[in-house]
Amino acid sequence: MKNIFLVFIGLVVLTLVAFSLINVEKGNYNEQFLRIHIRANSNEKEDQELKNKVKEKLIDFLTPYLAECNTKQKAVNRISGILQEIENIAGEEIKINGFNYSVKAKISCKEFPARSYEGFILDAGFYDALIIEIGEGTGDNWWCVVYPPLCFINNYSGQGVKYKSKLMEIIESFGK
Repeated sequence: MKNIFLVFIGLVVLTLVAFSLINVEKGNYNEQFLRIHIRANSNEKEDQELKNKVKEKLIDFLTPYLAECNTKQKAVNRISGILQEIENIAGEEIKINGFNYSVKAKISCKEFPARSYEGFILDAGFYDALIIEIGEGTGDNWWCVVYPPLCFINNYSGQGVKYKSKLMEIIESFGK
């Protein structure tokens, strides 16, 4: 049974890698990713700290919803169905921390700069993204990738977020 599972996972991984390479050549690479973008109210220290607290709460909330998504479209559909909950959770964290900012969550196509996640580089360009705007949303922001999940492993040692790829974990497990 374990061997069948490993063969299945291997086929899925190979299909994903091949599909990604084909899409890179066609210039459609950005269509395979769903990003997350949390915009702080301002660049004031307190607003930046609040953004990070909201980020942690939302990552904890979203992880189980996205854990079983095996396509970008499934991830988009799941998130689309819980936008109000996302706003509520962010709003609660904002109030707990003594602020009264509004929160807006939506899925939209936005331009992002190039970004490296432990050696995996996403080119600059337009990506679909879950946008969470805190208050005025004019401060520095945080962004990552929610599908495939490249950033949903927290490092609670105070060092911030540890970027991790489920796909790379699967590939590396074949060598063990």
